[in-house]
Amino acid sequence: MEQYRRRVEEAVDFLRRRLPVRPGILIQLGTGLGGLVEAMEEPLVIAYADIPNFPAPTVTSHQGNLVCGLLGDRPVAVLQGRLHCYEGYPAREVAFPVRVLSLLGVENAIITNASGGLDRCFRPGTIMVLRDHINLLGDNPLRGPNIDAWGERFPDLSRPYDRRLQEIALAAARDLGMDEVTGGTYVGIPGPSLETPAETRFLRMIGGDAVGMSSIPEILVAIHAGLRVLGLSVVANVNDPDAMQPILLDEIVQAAEKAGPRLAGLIREIIARMEQ
Repeated sequence: MEQYRRRVEEAVDFLRRRLPVRPGILIQLGTGLGGLVEAMEEPLVIAYADIPNFPAPTVTSHQGNLVCGLLGDRPVAVLQGRLHCYEGYPAREVAFPVRVLSLLGVENAIITNASGGLDRCFRPGTIMVLRDHINLLGDNPLRGPNIDAWGERFPDLSRPYDRRLQEIALAAARDLGMDEVTGGTYVGIPGPSLETPAETRFLRMIGGDAVGMSSIPEILVAIHAGLRVLGLSVVANVNDPDAMQPILLDEIVQAAEKAGPRLAGLIREIIARMEQ
């Protein structure tokens, strides 16, 4: 753990010297959702490979850049691409970028991803505001010795997602005239194999509304660090266990990219409404 701490602090020191303004908002972009950076002003793009100790994504739809700049008039840090446990990384390593940014003073985290719908009322392109989650990864980024300066040993998860941010997100969607934006529970699984019909039925039975292979490690670290967290999941496909169709990754990426402009517009409006 001491070695991990040194690696984190090296990355923090590097970015502290490079970033002209401390970002107050972290945005983690998921599969097919990398277009938000086009709306940023004065972007400073730093490849993950250039940041000491940052692990590199291996998934082609994740570009692997930290982009810092202004969205509206708010300084933000965008993680353009993420890591996954199915790539072979432990959960602590998956959450490494979020831990680094939390120590740079980020106070709010907007975590996005693409998912498969379990609620049959969903449609491809539905944006789900996370109200809760179920962690089935079999790993937790907070395992091992706790660094008290980073957060308390047993963080409370009775309200994992900030209720005020959820209210802002849903109100913003209504005012923008966006339909198919709703709340729900996200289930995180390790992957990379997709769900069988029986697994899909089970995940729905235990309370899941959408399922994906990402986000949980970053969310847990953000909560541990005291950040206000908002989760947004783009439902790329809907799984019906009684009439399962083949699920192709390319189709998931395409569906997420199609919904990307809607999600980017929603995020911009959410940020404009967030308290300074």
